[in-house]
Amino acid sequence: MFHASEPLKTEYLTQPGDVIVRLTTPYTAALIDSTTTGLVVSSNFMIIRTESNTLLPDYLFWLLNTPAVKRRIYTSTTSNVLSAVKASFFTQFQFHVPSIAQQERIGQIHKLARRETALLHQLAEEKEKYYAAILAREDSSMKRGTSV
Repeated sequence: MFHASEPLKTEYLTQPGDVIVRLTTPYTAALIDSTTTGLVVSSNFMIIRTESNTLLPDYLFWLLNTPAVKRRIYTSTTSNVLSAVKASFFTQFQFHVPSIAQQERIGQIHKLARRETALLHQLAEEKEKYYAAILAREDSSMKRGTSV
């Protein structure tokens, strides 16, 4: 937990709908929701807030994580050790903005795909535990049985 000696400006704290972009590799974007509100954002990240009704945060989050956009970011990095991208890249970043309906569909599909992936990972972990328990039980029963 971080205790500030004076109140922080809200512009430095996450708000629902913010898209946070890491300015060093792997340049990942994250979408802030109600569970991640009020966090301090370090200087290694950039907060993008959409203030118009023409660009949805869910769509921007998806777009910034696409391979094509990540390639554009990689080609715009500075040549320092961290391979950092300048925040100005995002202020000058131009892209096609589809209709709000299309953005909503893309955002919903992306959200469902992320949820499905998380559930599949959780299922795989649970199966690993299940199989390990079965094998441990079998091993235990073999040890109690007769030896050859």
